[in-house]
Amino acid sequence: MSMKKVVARMKQNNKKAAFVLQLTAMVDMFTIMIVFLLKSYSTSAVQIAPHADLKLPYSSSYTHPVEALRLVVALDGIYVDDRKVVELTEGQIEKEVLDKSDSEFIRPLFEELDRHAKRSQEISEINVEHQFEGTVVMQADSRLNYEVLKKVMYTSSMAGYADMKLATMSP
Repeated sequence: MSMKKVVARMKQNNKKAAFVLQLTAMVDMFTIMIVFLLKSYSTSAVQIAPHADLKLPYSSSYTHPVEALRLVVALDGIYVDDRKVVELTEGQIEKEVLDKSDSEFIRPLFEELDRHAKRSQEISEINVEHQFEGTVVMQADSRLNYEVLKKVMYTSSMAGYADMKLATMSP
């Protein structure tokens, strides 16, 4: 048999053969890749931007941020949702701000937190899906004295915000 006859026969056989593309394995592979990428990619709708000139403490533990009232304790003051409620002098609370009968109680902070709690409870009465949980996300400067933070946490719990989440930086 000559080479021309062999080539002609191969061309004729190729035309008769039906080529079927098997996509099942490829679809399975892409499905696994998509699931892996979606599981490894994490985003959060909650954005926590640190206050200006605030040095957050470092922590190796990680939990997803929650949507809650933002409480910032910086060296220059205490802020509730970006509104300054207490003036601090070099990270220290002025004695005039503290309650006379309870030296751990910060009156202006309590009044602001209580106002937010009452507003949240009023919303809860109108909207049954919204519940007041008493959660606050606290950004505290790592250079602050623990006594200041203790007074802030005590006052927050007295206002109904006993569930405190501390915002930290990852190393």
